[in-house]
Amino acid sequence: MRLIAIEEHILPVDVRDAWADAPPPHDPVSAIADMGETGERLADLGEGRLALMDEQGVDVQVLSLTTPGLHNLEPGPAVELAWRTNDLIADACARRPDRFQGLAALPTSDPDAAPRELERAVRELGLKGALLCGRTRGRHLDHAALRPMLAKAAALGVPLFIHPQTPAPAVREASYSGIGERADLALSAFGLGWHYEAGLEWVRLVAAGVFDELPNLQIILGHWGEVALFYIERTGAVLDRALDLDRSLAECARRNLYVTGSGMWSEGYLRRCLEIVGPERLLFSTDFPYQYRPGGEPRRFIESIDLDGATRNGLAHGNWERLSGDAGSRSDCAPQQA
Repeated sequence: MRLIAIEEHILPVDVRDAWADAPPPHDPVSAIADMGETGERLADLGEGRLALMDEQGVDVQVLSLTTPGLHNLEPGPAVELAWRTNDLIADACARRPDRFQGLAALPTSDPDAAPRELERAVRELGLKGALLCGRTRGRHLDHAALRPMLAKAAALGVPLFIHPQTPAPAVREASYSGIGERADLALSAFGLGWHYEAGLEWVRLVAAGVFDELPNLQIILGHWGEVALFYIERTGAVLDRALDLDRSLAECARRNLYVTGSGMWSEGYLRRCLEIVGPERLLFSTDFPYQYRPGGEPRRFIESIDLDGATRNGLAHGNWERLSGDAGSRSDCAPQQA
């Protein structure tokens, strides 16, 4: 059974350096993202990564820039690094098209450049969509300035993956501070705050009427729906009463949303998402390298969970192949020079 993992991260050195040089506020997680063995694995696009894929039983990784992406950079550096990062991903795909695919990084701080880079990445480089990290400083994904980027994704027929990033400083101070330095960071980031942030971005897209405007736009959420799906009945009922939308939250979940587990091997979470979005909208991912553990757990999970054959194959590879199959005008990945 072919296993395609769609949330598998990289971090080029020039992006890491740009994070350090960017004006504040800085994302506190970016300061530790490249530490030790995890940093080495983020930078490796060669034999070391392939060996760990083999150990996990993963046939294909869909590569993407790790959080916070380029969202906190000024427009000039963001545009340049988007070009270079997407060329780097495309080069890895070209060298091993049997093992790698890619999602583009976009310069969301330059709303005019972001849709142009998405089109270049898809049509010229063969990437399969883009990974976004929610807010661009104070600007949410539903902001009017970013609608052309969303419209471009819909027109190209490619998905946008909303990945978590750490909440804004004011939110961290108000909601996640005062326990202790380590606990504050853990709660505001990978423990809870990350997931509220990403789930909220999707709910905001629904509430802002984005899917009424762009009914074919497809969004991916990781971590089994970033908390938001598990409260969908309550949130959806409130939105239905408060807003005049063509599509309810539940309808958008079944027509405009794909969900992946991000290395969280939970049958309970999977079944809840299966009820909400349906079997054709589940995707597989390991959240490499952050959730990597030796022992072949990814393939063991997909092979041992109690699913019918069609649902299992859809989760393992078929749903992603259908979602990404018409992306762009080329089947291969080929870098261009800036």
